[in-house]
Amino acid sequence: MTEPAAELAAFLRGEIDSAAFPHREHMRMGFEMLRRHNFSETAHHYSQALRTMAARAGRPEAFHQTVTIAFLALIAERMARADTADFDAFARANADLMDKTALARWYRPERLALDAARRSFLLPDPAP
Repeated sequence: MTEPAAELAAFLRGEIDSAAFPHREHMRMGFEMLRRHNFSETAHHYSQALRTMAARAGRPEAFHQTVTIAFLALIAERMARADTADFDAFARANADLMDKTALARWYRPERLALDAARRSFLLPDPAP
């Protein structure tokens, strides 16, 4: 298996095939970036890498800024609560984040479907 740093570098260069990049890999790259960089740096570079990946796949519309930032924020919050040695330990301790529908706790589907949510980060839905 490739070292996390090498995989992260390939991801940041946009060299990862989007077909081989399921949700768990999104979470792993977010985790690896947040281990090395602060949140704002990670958000910028991670978003750029995903945009590049989507464009190379011929699907630039697949990038979703709200989903990207919301998941990064959840990863960062969980990392701040408990020190985990590696991604596998993090994934075991945070199994709910490995489900790509996890944002349903905070976002209604209609809100995530907005064009504005794809282009810019939208805050979660207000509590009822």
